[in-house]
Amino acid sequence: QVQLVESGGGLVQPGGSLRLSCAASGSIFSIAAMGWYRQAPGKQRELVATIRGGSTNYADSVKGRFTISRDNAKKTAYLQMNSLKPEDTAVYYCNQELFQRDYWGQGTQVTVSS
Repeated sequence: QVQLVESGGGLVQPGGSLRLSCAASGSIFSIAAMGWYRQAPGKQRELVATIRGGSTNYADSVKGRFTISRDNAKKTAYLQMNSLKPEDTAVYYCNQELFQRDYWGQGTQVTVSS
């Protein structure tokens, strides 16, 4: 049974930074693809970033500002978010794709506001 637990969300001013963490348990973490998605109020969930092996992929809206990474020894994925904008406000979800199955965390709120 895969469990994903996000942390690191909060309230930050525009231009600020946050780092989200996603701790995984019960999984063969090193071969899993990891991703971050977000959902703003009234909008559909959207892809933010993914990491598969050594390859990363980003939504155009976060390129150059966000960085996804992983530590296989700690079974943890990260999302470093810099130069945050009010439009980045959303619930951020961690995703793991393993053996063609998707697993989700409970989400962590990120609010960018002055």
